[in-house]
Formats: sequence, C-alpha cells, structure tokens
Amino acid sequence: MKKSHIVLILVIAGAIGLAIYSLQSSETYASFREAEQEPEKVFHVVGKLNLEKEMIYNPQQDVNLFSFYLIDKEGVENKVWLYKTKPQDFEKSEQVVVVGSMKQDGFHAKDVLTKCPSKYSDAQTQQVQ
Repeated sequence: MKKSHIVLILVIAGAIGLAIYSLQSSETYASFREAEQEPEKVFHVVGKLNLEKEMIYNPQQDVNLFSFYLIDKEGVENKVWLYKTKPQDFEKSEQVVVVGSMKQDGFHAKDVLTKCPSKYSDAQTQQVQ
C-alpha cells in the first residue's frame, strides 16, 4: 500500500471521528420539560423573563451567582441559576436563552444570551425606508 493511501485513510478516519464527537457534544434547543428528561445533557432553553418574580443578585456575597425565573416557549416556568455576573440591562430583555442543564432545584446555566428591544421604533424604521 502506498504512503498516500495510508495518509488518506488516516484523514478520513479522523474526519469521521470528529463528526461523531461533534454530534455527541452538540447542544440542542429544548424546553424545560425536555431538559428535565436528560439532566446530564446541555440544552439551550428559549424563554421570556418573569418580571413578577424576584431576581436575586448579591455581588458582595457571590459575584458569580444570579437567579431569576424564566418561562419557556411551552409556558413552563422554572428557576434559573446563572453562574456568572448579572448581564447589563437584563430586565429589558425581550427574549432570553439560557445554556445549561436541569437539576433538582432548577435550571443551572453556564451562559445566558439576551435579546434586547430595538432602540428604533417602527415609525423611525419606516421613515428611513
């Protein structure tokens, strides 16, 4: 067998291994109910912040702990524990995506993505067009 064939086989085997690894470790979008079914897996949960319930952030006690309540797309509410600092203007978020996994006491997030309202109103946008 030629050296070029061996190299080609190794490259193909490496590509297959990488594809399998990326499929196994990929994070998927889900609801709180789906995340509850597989607590060891990491999920993205999209929802809306519940402003009627309290948000707890005490930087003097723990700067990397913030908790709040999120209602997912199915209407299920859950407490979210974020192990990072509270994002700036978090209360103004239209939509929130939490990345993490479900535990006994709520959803434990390693990251959060927020979609804030546009600073441009529809009237201003139509005037530009």
